[in-house]
This record gives sequence, C-alpha cells and structure tokens, in this order.
Amino acid sequence: MEYTPHSELKDRLIRLQRAMSVAGLEAVLIMENMDMYYFTGTAQAGYVWVPASGLPVLMVRKDQARAALESRWNPVPVRSLRDLPSILGEAGLPVPAVAGLEMDVLPVREFWRIQQQFPAVKWEDASGLIRRVRSVKSPYELSILRECGKLHDNLFAHIPRVLTEGIPETTLAAELESFLRRQGHQGYVNFRGFNLEMHYGHILAGPQGAVASSTESPTGGLGLGPAFPFSVSRHAITRNVPVGVDYVGRYHNYLVDQTRIYVIGELDPELQRAHGVALDIQEEIAKRAVPGVSCGSLYQLAVEMAQEAGLQDHFMGWGNQVSFIGHGLGLELNELPVLARGVEERLEEGMVVAVEPKFIFPNRGVVGIENTFVVTAAGLERLTCFQDEVIAVP
Repeated sequence: MEYTPHSELKDRLIRLQRAMSVAGLEAVLIMENMDMYYFTGTAQAGYVWVPASGLPVLMVRKDQARAALESRWNPVPVRSLRDLPSILGEAGLPVPAVAGLEMDVLPVREFWRIQQQFPAVKWEDASGLIRRVRSVKSPYELSILRECGKLHDNLFAHIPRVLTEGIPETTLAAELESFLRRQGHQGYVNFRGFNLEMHYGHILAGPQGAVASSTESPTGGLGLGPAFPFSVSRHAITRNVPVGVDYVGRYHNYLVDQTRIYVIGELDPELQRAHGVALDIQEEIAKRAVPGVSCGSLYQLAVEMAQEAGLQDHFMGWGNQVSFIGHGLGLELNELPVLARGVEERLEEGMVVAVEPKFIFPNRGVVGIENTFVVTAAGLERLTCFQDEVIAVP
C-alpha cells in the first residue's frame, strides 16, 4: 500500500496556511474524512488542528496505530472533542480569536459541541479555502490520476463483451461492477455535501435512462425504488436504444469520471446527430479551457453551441436542466472548479475537471460524452481516452 509522501503533505500544509493568512484565520479544525486524508495522509477517525504557522496537531480516536503508519504527522490519542483544549494547550498552541471549520459539511450538533469547548473563538467557514487548495493537483496527484484514467478505460473496452440483447440492466451493472472491483476499484464514490449519494455511477438504457431524478446531474435514470431513485432499473436492454454508461473510477483513492454510449444495433439518426454535437462541444471546450479562462464562459460556450444546433431544450436535462457543463474531481466527485452559469472563478494549471455535455430525449434515451481532463497551458489534456463515438454492438 502506498502512503502519501511527507514532502507532499508539507506542501499541502504550506498552501493551506497561506490561504488561511489571506483569510485572517488563526487556525482551522478539520474533521471531514477526505480533507483529513488530504492534509495528513490518513482518514482514521479524529481531528486535525492546523495553526496559521507551524505543524498541525493530528488527534486520532481510532485507530491510532494505523494513523501513525499512514500519516507523516505524529498522531496523539483523543477520546472526544472535550480533550481538544488540553491537547492544544500541551502543544503550546494558544486559543485563537478567529478560526475556521468545514461548515459546508459539518453537522449542526458537532458545531454546537465545538462552540462549547471553545466559547471565546469566532468560527468562520473555511470550506471554500480548503476546497480551493485541493482544486490544484500536484504532479504526485496527477501521476495517480493518469493511472486511474488508464484503468478506467479498461471498463469501457470490456462492455461490448457483456452487453447483449435482453440482458437486464441490473445484470449488466453486476458484470461491470465486478470487473471494476477485480481491477482495484475501491467501491465507493465520495460526494461532498448533504444528501448526496453515489456508488459506481449510472447505467442509462433507453426510455428508462431518460427518466429525471433528484441527483445533481443532467441524468438520473429510473432506479430500483423511490429511496434510491437513479441509475439501473430491472428492465431488459433492447435493440436500437442508447445505453449510457456513466461510471466513476476510483483507484488509489482518486476519482475519474467517464461516460460512453453503446447501442445494440443502430442508433436513431437524431440521437446520433445529438451525440456528435456533444463531441463538438467537448472539443471546443478542450481547446479554450486554458489557465485564466473563467468557468462561466465555458458553460456559456456550451449553451450557445447547443442552441445553434437546435438542441437547447434537451441540453443537460429535460424540463429541469442543470446549469453546469463540468465539475472538478479528485478525492471527491464534486470538487472545484465548477464550469457553471455565472461562475467567475478562473481555471488554473493543474486543475482536474470532468466535462460532460449530454442530451436527454424523453421516452427515448440519453446521448453525450464525459471525460476527465487536466488543465494545461495548451488546453485540456485527457486522462480518460477510450473512443468517444457511439459504440455499436452487433
């Protein structure tokens, strides 16, 4: 098992402390699993106290021995939040006047408990600056993500071997997810936020694949029940309908996102044309998405191209369209940046984004594309490289 190098953790700490200085935060308390892993190398249960300067204090409830193996910061034992003031005092760290928390994900009850232990502290939201630090990937992270892309391409090459007329969507999902696990997929997709849930992704076959749902996605799918209302249904896959496979690869802790369209037989010419428009949008965004370009302008470009093709009513949803064309990812599926309406944030070299222009045709199906890219000075470099065209299966 590979552990995060100490040099990597040191660089992440320095970048976070620089951002804290700009924001006027004297300390940040980190509790969310992926933030904790990013800054310490371990996701064992506990807390990370990051002062504005100096080393962090890693406090672990369970398991301390494993945290000591995984992290380059020496963990200290902690039983509960009540122990934090004394542990920080023993470390020579003063109680700050202003400190930050991950308020985008922190439960209200935990916030109340923190306030009780630090009544003199003014707590502010540090989630934005933490997410911005994480949005620019290091060469170390990019090397992992490139390997993730290669592994995930294998899935899409495997699909024609198991996609057959009459196969139930659930059976196809079981075949694909078994393949992913055998090549090292970690089985869970971290999705930051309240009530945001996902495991492997979506299979969207024919009319049931075009059913809208609650997910923060242009697509939903019928699903297997109202409590988990997206992805596969129990329907059998028929000929001449689009079969969208939108699966997230998670290998070595990092995520890549990829969608491909398959068909047993031939795809309707109107849907085939819409798929071609999606490829054109992807190509144009890939050329223009250079450092310094605003995220909102790329979304607007995509909308204008869909309008020029006369497909605006089907673009990124039907009747309840989402207002983004791409999203950042890394340790979580919905990281910064977001290529969305009105977003003024500008791209930076080293950001990783999934670009996903898609068209939804009610009672017919879904077409479109999704690939994961890294932002470079020359535009977007692809990390997922399987063929983009509709894949026809005899």
